[in-house]
Amino acid sequence: MKINASEIRVGMLLEYKDDLWQVLKTQHVKPGKGGAFAQVEMKSVNRNTKLNERFRSSETVEKASLEEITFNYSYEDENNFFFMDPSSFEQIQIKKNVIGPKGKLLTENLDVTISFYNGEPISLDLPNQIKCKINSTDAALKGQTVSASYKPATLDNGLNIQVPPFIETGDEIMIDTRNLEYVKKI
Repeated sequence: MKINASEIRVGMLLEYKDDLWQVLKTQHVKPGKGGAFAQVEMKSVNRNTKLNERFRSSETVEKASLEEITFNYSYEDENNFFFMDPSSFEQIQIKKNVIGPKGKLLTENLDVTISFYNGEPISLDLPNQIKCKINSTDAALKGQTVSASYKPATLDNGLNIQVPPFIETGDEIMIDTRNLEYVKKI
C-alpha cells in the first residue's frame, strides 16, 4: 500500500530498496527555503543494518502489508520458541533471535500476536502488561521517598528492572512489555 512520506510513523514497516525496514525515528522538517521533507531512520528487519533516508513530502513509499495472527505460546528449546494456533491447533516455531529479549516474558498459554510478511514470522506483539513476581531486590534505604528514586530488582523470569523502594522480594507486579518498566504492584 502506497503512503505519502508525511504519513510515516515510528514502528511502521516499509518496503524500500528491495528490503523490509522498520521505522525507528522520524522527523518532519519544513525549512525556510525549499520543500518540506521527512528525515527517517530505519532498521533492516533481515540484515540488521540501519539507514537514514530523506523523503520529500510529495514522495510515496510502500508500506508493507502484514498478516497478524493470534497464537498461544507453548514452549521453548535451545534455539526456538513454539506457538500454537488456537483455532487450527497448528504449531509454528520462531527462532529466538527474531523475538529477542521479549522471549523472557513468555509464559505458557500466553496469547501473542505474530506478524507475518510473505509467510515468514517477523515480529511478536505481547499484551501491553504482564504480571511478574519479584525474585530478589535490595532493601529500601531509610529516608528514601517514593518519587525520589528506584532500586534494581530481578524478576522470576531473569529480567532486571527498576522498581519503587516499597517493592519487596516475593511481591507480584505488572510490567509494561513495550519498554520493560514497572507499572504497579498487585
